[in-house]
Amino acid sequence: MAQVSASAPSKHAGASRLIGDNYATHKHPKVQRWLERHPAVERVHYPGLESHPQHELARRQQRAAGSVLSFEVKGGRAAAWRVIDRTRLVSITANLGDVKTTIIHPASTTHGRISPEARAAAGITEGLVRIAVGLEAVADLKADLERGLS
Repeated sequence: MAQVSASAPSKHAGASRLIGDNYATHKHPKVQRWLERHPAVERVHYPGLESHPQHELARRQQRAAGSVLSFEVKGGRAAAWRVIDRTRLVSITANLGDVKTTIIHPASTTHGRISPEARAAAGITEGLVRIAVGLEAVADLKADLERGLS
């Protein structure tokens, strides 16, 4: 597979360096912890983080927390879409099962047909972004998400 930089001009230009540093993301949540410290992020939803309200339960019941996480961007829907639109490495999709990192806006995709009240009750805010971390290099994912968050 050809190696392509995170600064590739297209979301579909190819994969970043597949050096395996992200393969064990579920055990070493580097992207999740980075997002948790980012000033543009309100909150990260990931049971592998100590800040998650059910972290201890997940730790007891699971060997790993997985690669799917959600984070709330400060600024609501417009800010969430700005993150999604500005990323280049991460692909927009409604399907979160791939070796390539994918990103969606649940309030307008997977939960777009339910009422705003039902979304709110489920914790689906307008600023919520969901990603499934793939096999790309952590540094490339951080750079791409930084582009979206800035």
